[in-house]
Amino acid sequence: MKTENTEAILCTANTLRWEIGEHIHDSLVESMYADANIIASRVVTLPSEKPRFDFDKKLDKLITSRWFGFPLMILLLAIVFWLTVEGANVPSAMIASFLVDTIHPWLKGAFAMFGSPWWLTGVLVDGVWLAMAWVISVMLPPMAIFFPFFTFLEDFGYLPRVAFNMDSLFRKAGAHGKQALSMTMGFGCNAAGVVATRIIDSPRERLIAIITNNFSLCNGRWPTQILISSIFFGALVPAHLAGFVTASAVVGVALLGIFFTLAVSWGLSKTMLKGEASAFSLELPPYRPPQFWQTLYTSLIDRTAIVLWRAIVFAAPAGAVIWLVSNIHFHELSLAEHFINFSNPFGLLLGLNGVILLAYIIAIPANEIVIPTVLMLTVISAKLSGLGGGAGVMFELEETNAVANVLHAGGWSALTGLNLMLFSLLHNPCSTTIYTIYKETKSIKWTTIATIIPIVMGMVICFIIAQVWRLITF
Repeated sequence: MKTENTEAILCTANTLRWEIGEHIHDSLVESMYADANIIASRVVTLPSEKPRFDFDKKLDKLITSRWFGFPLMILLLAIVFWLTVEGANVPSAMIASFLVDTIHPWLKGAFAMFGSPWWLTGVLVDGVWLAMAWVISVMLPPMAIFFPFFTFLEDFGYLPRVAFNMDSLFRKAGAHGKQALSMTMGFGCNAAGVVATRIIDSPRERLIAIITNNFSLCNGRWPTQILISSIFFGALVPAHLAGFVTASAVVGVALLGIFFTLAVSWGLSKTMLKGEASAFSLELPPYRPPQFWQTLYTSLIDRTAIVLWRAIVFAAPAGAVIWLVSNIHFHELSLAEHFINFSNPFGLLLGLNGVILLAYIIAIPANEIVIPTVLMLTVISAKLSGLGGGAGVMFELEETNAVANVLHAGGWSALTGLNLMLFSLLHNPCSTTIYTIYKETKSIKWTTIATIIPIVMGMVICFIIAQVWRLITF
C-alpha cells in the first residue's frame, strides 16, 4: 500500500514538473519573441514606414566619422581647455591676492610679533607658505573647471567615442585604445591620468599608458606655456593677431605631446614592453544626461581635492628648499647663484639657462611654482633691484610686459622661450605624479623609467633645436 502511494505521488510530481516546465518554456519563448520584436521595431524600417529619427545613431555618425571625428574631438577639447584657462584667470587672481597679498604679510607680522627669528620666518612664511599659496591659486581653479567638464563628457558618453576614434592609432603604436581616455585625463592632471589607467585590463598596456601620461600637458604647465608663448611669439605679430598666435603655439605643443605619447608607446611596445595590442571590444554606451550632483562630487571630491592635497604636501618642503638655497651664502654668493653659474654653460648648450634648470629641479614637487621661482632666481642672478620681496621670496607680475622685461634682462632670447616650452612638455613628472606612479605600479624600476624617459628626451630635443637654431642664425 505504501509503495503504491509513493508511486502515485511520484507520478503526480512528474506530471506537475512537466506541466510547469512546459509553461516556463512557453513563457521564455514568448518573452524572447517579444524582445526580438521590440529590437526589430527599433532598427528595422519597413518600406511602408517613414524613417524614424534616432538621436544616438545620428550623433554617432557624426562623432565617430572618419572625416569629422578627429576635428570635432580637437575642437571640443580646445574649447574645454580655453574655458578652463579663461575661466580660471579671475578666481586664480582672487585666491593669489588673498593668500599672497593679504595672508602672507599678516603671517610675517604675526611671526615678528612673537619674536620669531628671521630665518624661521623666512623658511615657514616666505618659503613653505608661499609655495603652498602659489600651488593652491594656480592649481585649484583650473582643476575645479576642467574636471567637471571632463566628468560631464564622460557621463554623457562622449569620451568612449574618443577612445573609439583613437583606437586605431594606439593599436598601431602597440598600445590600448582606452589609453586615449587616460591621456585626456592627463591634460587636467597627470597624477589623475595615471590613476585613470586602471580602466586598461592588460598590465603591459597599462604600464605603457602610465609611462607616457606625462606627455599630456597638465594644468600646472599651461600657465608657463601661455605666458612664454605670449612673450616670445605673440609679441612677434600685430596686436590683433597676438592672441591667435599665442593660442596656436600652445595648442601645437599640446598636439606635439600627443605625438610623443604615440611615438614612445610604439617604442616601448617594441623594446621593454614587447607585445601585440590586445583586442579592444568597446560597447558604446547610450548618450545620457549627466547627474549634476554626482558629476560635481566625482570631479571636485574624488579628483580635484585629492590631487590638490597631494600637491600641497609635496610643495611645502619645496618652498623651504627655495628659500634656503637663496639665503644660505658661501663665498659671498648664495647656493642658488653658485648652482646657476655652474650649470649655465650646460643650460645654454640646451638653449636654456642655469635659472631654468634650477627652477625645474626645485619645482619637481609642483609645476605651478615654476614661473614664480624663475622670476625670483632671475632677479637674484641678474642683480635686478626693486622687484620681488627679497631672496627666496617667490613672486609674479601682473603685466606680461613686466615679466618680459625681467626675462630679457636675464639674457633670455626667442630660442630660450621656444626651448622652455618644449622643456615644459618634456621633463620629469612632478612629485605627486611620481608618487602616484609608484603607488599604481608598486615598482621602483618602472617609476624610475617613467621619470627618466621624458627628461632625457627633453634634453636631447632641446640640444638639437639649439644647434639648428644657431646654425640658421649664425
